[in-house]
Amino acid sequence: MIRSQHAYLPARLLFLGASEILLATSAFLIAMVAFHGLLNTIIALSYQQGALKVLLVIATIAVCMYYFDLYDPLILHSGRETFTRLVQVLASMCFIVAALYAIFPSVRLNRYVFIIGTLAAGLFLILWRELFVSTWPMFRERVLLLGSGALAEFLLQEMRNHPELNLEVVRHIPETQPGDPSPKSFQSGDFSDELARIVEQLRVRKVIVALGDRRGKLPFDSLLELKRQGIFIQNGHDLYETLTGKIDLSTLRPSAILFSPEFQPSRFYPIMKRVASFLVALTILVIALPVMLLVAIAIRLDSEGPILLNQRRVGKLGRIFTVHKFRSMYQGSENAPIHRPASQQDERITRVGRWIRTRRLDELPQLWNVLRGDMELVGPRPFVPNQEEDCVRAIPFYRQRWAIPPGLTGWAQVNRGYCETLADNADKLAYDLFYIKHMSLGLDMLVVVRTAKMLLSRSPA
Repeated sequence: MIRSQHAYLPARLLFLGASEILLATSAFLIAMVAFHGLLNTIIALSYQQGALKVLLVIATIAVCMYYFDLYDPLILHSGRETFTRLVQVLASMCFIVAALYAIFPSVRLNRYVFIIGTLAAGLFLILWRELFVSTWPMFRERVLLLGSGALAEFLLQEMRNHPELNLEVVRHIPETQPGDPSPKSFQSGDFSDELARIVEQLRVRKVIVALGDRRGKLPFDSLLELKRQGIFIQNGHDLYETLTGKIDLSTLRPSAILFSPEFQPSRFYPIMKRVASFLVALTILVIALPVMLLVAIAIRLDSEGPILLNQRRVGKLGRIFTVHKFRSMYQGSENAPIHRPASQQDERITRVGRWIRTRRLDELPQLWNVLRGDMELVGPRPFVPNQEEDCVRAIPFYRQRWAIPPGLTGWAQVNRGYCETLADNADKLAYDLFYIKHMSLGLDMLVVVRTAKMLLSRSPA
């Protein structure tokens, strides 16, 4: 896994994406050389916007491949599904590029170069995917898992079920054995010798420590010796965060929040985030004004009641502010004494409301809250006061959501859907705390990209 601006990405998938961009680029360059010749191709790339023309096509292919989930592990290891989606990618690319050529004729590639390049790119990508999937298991990182319990079992299953992680568990040493409830003495000299022998014999390159209770059990000396020999020692909780994108609330301690430097952003990050949120919100608001006008008309024609819904929400440090949304429910549905969270098949939602909620259009007026500073573009989702009070009483560490301003979209929103129960809100808090711990502009950009994909694919959240 590669960590970029606190966003964790599988190195295997990053390599695949970069290599496929290079292959697609090579396909179009080969097409240009085949049609124009080498000298004319160099001239076209250097002096006739040829590089820009090729870059436009390649960027469109990359976006389409991300949109069609070609880097999803389940798709990656299915040859038939990969082939089908690659055809969809190239077909979509042709339609998008044709539309761009109609609007901007100056960026148009030669027709024959485009056809030859598209066919060559498709062939290259299909063959490369077959080679990639068949050969990559030879380069997996050999892992030893130390410990037992819920965390260790979860990590074991995740590493076995997700080959894109590039981790192969060659040995699992639990704290207890079936029929023997007494915990293994990890600090004994016999175990230290056994651990060193296992690491050497199985050519282990990484040891993951996932002990249920480390007090008096963690074999410090043995692990330090392995680390000195170049073996990577990883905390199981860190790997859990990497794999899930959330924090394990069951093992979270107050000291981890109090003393960890990761739960406090850098000095300049809040300033950069506020400026970026303001500029992006202002741009979207100006562009979306015609759409907002049409939504307002549709709401007025569909059902009785106001167009906008003004609700009290809890913001940074628990302060109450008024959020603005397009009304998506029948009049009076939101005035109940006790707030009931909306569900995907909620009978209170109007016909137009269901349509705009699927496309997140109901939240466009919240751009005004972003401009005012009540919210940011990315952050935890703000809830109504009585719902927040229920969560504070029932869920440990819930107040930590209020440490930063709420957001129009967020890490929790792009990773899970509606929250209907306290258990759902606890799970959502795990994602929110992960964001607060690792927040950065890089993670914010990842959230924005995933949100855009959700909007385009009309995925509910």
